[in-house]
Amino acid sequence: MEQAQDLRKTTICLFDVDGTVTPPRQIIKKNMEEFMDRLKQKVTVGLVGGSDLAKILEQLGGQNALKNFDYVFSENGLVSHKNGELIFQENICRFIGEEKLQKFINFCLKYLSELWLPFKRGTFIETRSGLINIAPPGRSCSQAERDQFEKFDKEHKIRENFIQKLKENFPDYNLVYSIGGQISFDVFPAGWDKRFCLTQVQADGFEKIYFFGDKTFKGGNDYEIANDPRTVSFTVTSPENTIQIVSELLTIA
Repeated sequence: MEQAQDLRKTTICLFDVDGTVTPPRQIIKKNMEEFMDRLKQKVTVGLVGGSDLAKILEQLGGQNALKNFDYVFSENGLVSHKNGELIFQENICRFIGEEKLQKFINFCLKYLSELWLPFKRGTFIETRSGLINIAPPGRSCSQAERDQFEKFDKEHKIRENFIQKLKENFPDYNLVYSIGGQISFDVFPAGWDKRFCLTQVQADGFEKIYFFGDKTFKGGNDYEIANDPRTVSFTVTSPENTIQIVSELLTIA
């Protein structure tokens, strides 16, 4: 038991949410909840997602989930909770400034208005505390429509082309564009990707930082943290694969 306590002080496992701990935008499964409980007995456990806190908690089963993890880093860590308590929050609107922000959003709205897709629903742009989320088909689409758009996007590169236009038109904004989930991409100032949470993790004295995520490819929202020299990272393909890899790595029965 003493050795386990020592490991909890020095080792943390950080997990992406969508596609890693839960199926994309779906509720965590019972076997994953039970696995995380067992893992937490051995090491410190944290989540780091691009979504806002409300969406992450929805996927994890509600507000009580905040206390089921040692750390919950929402919006890439721009909103940070430790042991269920808010410890840090940054604001992208204040950081960028209203005039520049409106120019950027107006461009996005015009681009979206001229984009033809298999369908469009609602909530195309969502300004969160630490980032702007842009969903070409709209965030209010159903799960079946999300699946449909994901396939369409792989063939027609809707998000990739949109990002390229933004880079061309706002080269001096120093923004990073990161594709995540099935239907959207995130926009945030350089340095505000998932690596942002590592400052807090290091400040708390962790010597070994494991990261597990499914979008570790260049342009994916796990890429930067997965390739940071401070982490030992693993690419997963599903929540079941996450359990398999972590079990083999840390001998979790």
